[in-house]
Amino acid sequence: MGSKKKGKRGRVEREGEGSARAEPVPANRSDSAPPRRAWRYLGALLVVLAVLGFLARFGKSMPHPVRRDPGLSVLLITIDTLRADAVGAYGNTRVETPWMDRLAKEGVRFEQAHAHNVVTLPSHANILSGRYPIDHGVRDNAAFRFPVGKDTLPTILGKAGYRTGAFVSAFPLDSRFGLDRGFSVYDDRLGDADRTGFLMPERSGRETVSAALAWLKAQGDARTFLWVHLYEPHFPYAPPEPFASRYASDLYHGEVSFVDSLLQPLLEPLLAKSAADRKLIVLTSDHGEGLGEHGEATHGIFAYETTLHVPLIVHAPGILEPRVIPDRVRHIDILPTILDALGMDRPADLPGRSLLPLASGKEATPKSSYFEAMSSALNRGWAPLTGLTWNQYKLIDLPIPELFDLEKDPHEMRNLAAAEPQRFDEVRAELTRVRAADRGLARPGESADTRERLRALGYITAARPPSIGKASTPADDPKRLISLDADLEEVVALYEAGDPGSAIVKAQQVVSARPDMSLGLQYLGFLQRETGDIEAAVVSLRKAVEANPEDASVAALLGAYLKEAGRPAQTVAVLKSYADSSEPDLEVLMVQGGALARIGRIKEAIGAFDKALAMDPTNAQAKANLGTVYLLTRNHTRARQVMEEALRLDDNVARAHNALGVIAFETGHADEAISHWTRAIEINPREWDTLSNLCRVLIEQKRPAEAAPYVDRFLREAPPGPYAAEMRKFRSALGR
Repeated sequence: MGSKKKGKRGRVEREGEGSARAEPVPANRSDSAPPRRAWRYLGALLVVLAVLGFLARFGKSMPHPVRRDPGLSVLLITIDTLRADAVGAYGNTRVETPWMDRLAKEGVRFEQAHAHNVVTLPSHANILSGRYPIDHGVRDNAAFRFPVGKDTLPTILGKAGYRTGAFVSAFPLDSRFGLDRGFSVYDDRLGDADRTGFLMPERSGRETVSAALAWLKAQGDARTFLWVHLYEPHFPYAPPEPFASRYASDLYHGEVSFVDSLLQPLLEPLLAKSAADRKLIVLTSDHGEGLGEHGEATHGIFAYETTLHVPLIVHAPGILEPRVIPDRVRHIDILPTILDALGMDRPADLPGRSLLPLASGKEATPKSSYFEAMSSALNRGWAPLTGLTWNQYKLIDLPIPELFDLEKDPHEMRNLAAAEPQRFDEVRAELTRVRAADRGLARPGESADTRERLRALGYITAARPPSIGKASTPADDPKRLISLDADLEEVVALYEAGDPGSAIVKAQQVVSARPDMSLGLQYLGFLQRETGDIEAAVVSLRKAVEANPEDASVAALLGAYLKEAGRPAQTVAVLKSYADSSEPDLEVLMVQGGALARIGRIKEAIGAFDKALAMDPTNAQAKANLGTVYLLTRNHTRARQVMEEALRLDDNVARAHNALGVIAFETGHADEAISHWTRAIEINPREWDTLSNLCRVLIEQKRPAEAAPYVDRFLREAPPGPYAAEMRKFRSALGR
C-alpha cells in the first residue's frame, strides 16, 4: 500500500514542476497568485491521498449514502460449527473455501462478529429473532421451545408478502422446537431421528441444498426469504473424498472445505451479474469449535473466542460496496440489518442495531455483547457461564472469573480479573445490568408437581429444586471439570471404534467422579442398553432423572428404556406429569403413546400421537407411531393410510417402511414386505426389529443366500438381550 501511495505522490509532483518550468509567470503580472494556489491545492490533494491510503490500509473506505431496496429477496446461510479463522477470507491459508471467499470479496466482511451462545438451537433463535437468550428463553438444545409471542424474520417478512422457506440439516433445529413458525415450508426431514445415541441425527448438506434449490425455483419471481442450514463441520469430522485425503491430518478443515463446495450450486446462479443486484445474502455460523484450545475438543462448555467468533458476510451489490469492517458486531444485529436493507422498520424493543450504516462506511458507537454457555449447567450440574464483551474487554463470569483484553490478548491467555479489579468491577456491573431481564433457566413444563410425582413414584429421593438454582463454587467451575468432558469424548470414541466394553468402563469412571452429572449417567445407560443390559440401563436413567428432573427429554429416555424392559405401565406413570404439562416435550408424547398402546389403552395412545401431531403436523415420526397403533389393532387399512402419509412427509422413516412390510406380509405379499424391510434397513441399519423380520421371512421363503448377509449382521451387531431367541433360531437355520 505504501509503494502505491508514494507512486501517486511522485507523479503529481513531477507534473506540477513541469508546468511551472514550461510557463514561467512574470513578476509584474497581476495574476501571479495562481501558481501558489496550485501548490496549496496540491498540498490538499496529497493530504486527501494520504487519508485514502490510511483508510484503505485499515479496511475502511469513504462512506456512501445508506441505500435500501424493498424489492430484494433474502438468503440466510448458517453453517454449523464454523470458526471464523477456518475460512480463507478470514486469513486461513491452509483451507480452500472459494465460494465463501468470493462472497466476502464481493460483499461486506465483518472481521469481528460474535455469537451469544455456543450450541445450535439458542444461537439460531438469537439470529432469527434479533434477541438475546435471556429474552426469548431458549437456553440450550434440549427441552426448550421458542415462544409463540415473539416475532422472527419469517413472521415479519411473511406478513410483508415474502414467501418463506427453511431447509435445515440437523435435529436441534427440528420444527418441534418452535423456529418453524412463520415459514410456509420448513423442511427438517432427517429420517429416523433416534435420540438414544450419542450423535445428533443429521442429513447431508447436499440433500439440503438440493431441496432448497427446488423450492427456490418453484417461487419464480416472487420475493423470497430462504434460510439454508448446513451441518457438515460439526463433530464427528468425516469429509468425503477428495477432502478426506486432502485434509487427512486436519479433518475439521476438510469438513469446512467440503461444506464450502456444497454452496456452489446455491451461490453460483445467485452471484451471476444478472441476478446479484436483486438478492441480499447473509452468511454466518451459529458458533465455532474448540479444537483443543483451552482444553475443549468441540464446543458447548466454554465461551472463548474459539466458539464465539464467527464469520459474518453480507452480500448485496445493489446497495452495498465491497469492504471489510473491523468493528465488533453481533448475531442480534442481523435481523435489524436485513429489515433496514429492505426499508422496513424493526421492532422497537430489539437490543440489536442495523449494520447497514457500518457496511456503507459510516462510523458507529461500539456496543456491548452478552453471551452465555448453559449446557454444562443444565446437563452436567456445573456452574452456569455468562459473560459480556464491553469495548475491548471480555468478562467470563464463573466461580473463577476471567477478564481479557481482546485487543492485546486475542487468544485469551492472560486473565486480568485480579490484576485490574476496577476494570473487572466496571464490566461486571454492566453484565449485571444486562442480566436484569433474565427470566431464569426454567424449561417449558417444569413444575414442582412433576418433581413431587417423581418422588412419590420413587424416581427421585426428594422434591429438590433445579440443579441450576444451587450456589456454585469453584469446584463447579467448568475449567476445573473440563477433563470430564474429554472423558465423555473418549467414551464416544471407544463406542464408535467398536469397543463398548471399554466405553462402559470409562463412563463408569465419569459417573464415579461426578455422580450427579446427568449426561454421564445418560451415556452409561445408553451403553448398557446397547450391550443388552436393559435393567442396568433403567437404573442409570433413573439416576439421570433424579439428577435433572427438569429435563423432559431425559425422562422420555427413561420411559423408553422402561418400555423396552417390558414395563410400559411404569413408563406411563413416570411420564404422566410431563405429558400433561401445558407445553409437553414431543418425545415424551411419542414414548407415552407407544407405552399406552402396549398396555391396551388404544384411545389414549391415539390421543397422545394426535397431540404430538398438533404440535408438529409435519413430524413423520409421530405419524408413523400413530400408524403403529392402528397396526396393533389389526386395522391394516387405516395403518397403511397413515404410514403412507408419513412417507409422503419423509420417505426416510424406517419405522414406516417396517410397518408397511408387516402389513404386506400379513396380507400375503411377501415380496412387497421384503422390499419395504430392505429399504428400512438401508435407512437405519440398527432397526433391529426390521432386520429380524427380514431374516425370518427370507429363511421361511427358502432364500438362504439372500438371508445370509442379513443374518450375519444381526448376529454380529444386534443387542443379545432382547433378541436372544431370534439369534438361536437364525443360527440353527443357517448353520451358524
